[in-house]
Amino acid sequence: MEVHSDEKSASNPVGPLLKHIVTAIAVAMSLFHMYVAGFGPPEAMQFRGIHLMFTFALVFMLYPLRPQGSSLWRLSDWALLLLGLACVAHILLDYDYFTNRIIYIDDLRPIDRFFAVVAVLTVLEGTRRVIGWALPLTAIIFLTYAIFFTQVKIDVLIEQLYNSTEGIFGSTLGVSASYVMLFVIFGAFMEKSGTGHLFMDFALSITGRSAGGPGKVAVVSSSLFGTVSGSAVANVMVDGPITIPLMKRTGFRPPFAAAVEAVASTGGQIMPPVMGAAAFVMAEFLSVPYAQVALWALVPAVLYYVSVFFAVHFEAKRYKLAGVPDDELPRFGRVMIDRGHLFIPILMILFGLFLGYSAPLCALIAALACLPVALLRRLTRSGISWKHVLDALEEGARNALSVAMACACAGIVIGVVTITGLGIVFTQAVIALSQNSLVLALMLTAVAGIILGMGMPTTPAYIVMVSLLVPALIKMGTATPAAHMFALYFSILSAITPPVALAVFAAAGLAKANMWEAGFAAMRAAAPAYIIPFMFVFEPSLLLIVKDWESQWLSVLWSFCTATIGVISLAGGLFGWFIGLANAWLRLVLIIAALTLITPGLVSDTVGLSLLVLVGLAQTRLKRSSEPTV
Repeated sequence: MEVHSDEKSASNPVGPLLKHIVTAIAVAMSLFHMYVAGFGPPEAMQFRGIHLMFTFALVFMLYPLRPQGSSLWRLSDWALLLLGLACVAHILLDYDYFTNRIIYIDDLRPIDRFFAVVAVLTVLEGTRRVIGWALPLTAIIFLTYAIFFTQVKIDVLIEQLYNSTEGIFGSTLGVSASYVMLFVIFGAFMEKSGTGHLFMDFALSITGRSAGGPGKVAVVSSSLFGTVSGSAVANVMVDGPITIPLMKRTGFRPPFAAAVEAVASTGGQIMPPVMGAAAFVMAEFLSVPYAQVALWALVPAVLYYVSVFFAVHFEAKRYKLAGVPDDELPRFGRVMIDRGHLFIPILMILFGLFLGYSAPLCALIAALACLPVALLRRLTRSGISWKHVLDALEEGARNALSVAMACACAGIVIGVVTITGLGIVFTQAVIALSQNSLVLALMLTAVAGIILGMGMPTTPAYIVMVSLLVPALIKMGTATPAAHMFALYFSILSAITPPVALAVFAAAGLAKANMWEAGFAAMRAAAPAYIIPFMFVFEPSLLLIVKDWESQWLSVLWSFCTATIGVISLAGGLFGWFIGLANAWLRLVLIIAALTLITPGLVSDTVGLSLLVLVGLAQTRLKRSSEPTV
């Protein structure tokens, strides 16, 4: 799930009493959501309201206005906390009134207006404290537009944002409460069970000894950990301290080592089975099971990691970088015997989704299984105690705060877009700017996704794009799942795209590398990832969207194979290696071959494969001519 490091709150001075209060609230929050996943939620407004109350309580305790401020400043935090709780309690305590009144017709009471304003302000402030100014400023801009530049009445706007499930308490907050919370708890239990150690040893055992082994270890381990954590920065901070020094020790340049870790960690948000929080929002928007979204994401995720893997391989071959010495590597068989059972909770999620059970229930069962599974063997049971259970429950609640606040704040944006009809205006504007060209519309959407993602987490960036830009793509003929997945991809890629590449900056700090060099190295390593979204828009079969599997399975397989060869060719052209060292003109031919293979169609595929054969023959001939004669 999409989580963010709790560094800001961790640095804040928390007294012993307050620490116990925070722990009690966080544990209660996790237990409440686990109970709901097992026995069913209350009505939507009540469930989302309780979720927001827990979030307010923890945010205003853990993220004070001034960490080193006087007691007067701390008093303001408590005042905001109480106001946030009160605006939700107003709905819960007078719930019959809210459910029986006719929205937009019955007059609002003065107290309703007061608590609506309080709710908006506390959501904006809470979001600012957790994830910064970008999303709150976006919401303020939309509110300003609705109030001063439209004919929407203030009372109607208030009802939309506060009294309905179309604003703050909308479907995005529902996703946070129903899905995100459970998978974040699952990730916390996985961490406490020692699964991170398994992922690292597993990756080392299968890729460590090959050329550039440590870089490939980073790719494999980050993809495994990323599918549980769903956060690029969190993934970097867990895997990076191990993989980056290992890469530097075997000869990788520090900027490239940082780039590999950042790119591999970023892909976790589109890597099934868990993915990031935005995937659950997508399932809610499209009214499909989460398993369907994971299926759509499967082939693009494979292409993403294949491209990164070969970028590492070609870089290692070009600079003659060796792998990790055999005596320092764990043996695959020993890893699976000692720790392989820790994969069971992930397999339980896959099996449960395959059988048709809800994603929250699968996450709940898998979370409850993590520590018992770890107790099965002596090596993994050492050190596990009841304290690990409490720690996992607390960390699960803490790690969900950024997503919960972002979803509540994004609800304000969605509420404004819905009530003002702004989405239709944007759709018309995009179509007009692109002059009915789908390629231009996709480029505009890609740039918007990267810009939005630079200032806010993936989930709200994706939500804003769905509200404003995705309808235009759909109107221009893009398949609905492909349009949503396109928006998701470019919301994620902002984490590795300068100037605000958060995952790259985190990895560069660990590698002691120049941030700009690492950022451009990341873009080069992930270059195919910027093209993959265009591929599945023009070839929906890459999302496994077909009308008749019996007649089309062969074309789906062909599309997958040519796309895979295409991303490998692109990596070869960018890094100057294919079968052997590639000079300038061979690199150009490789890039042209990649672009033709990526473009759907039998003619383009034939041209691309022919160019690759020519490159292979040329490199083989050069290799033979350079060998010494006997």
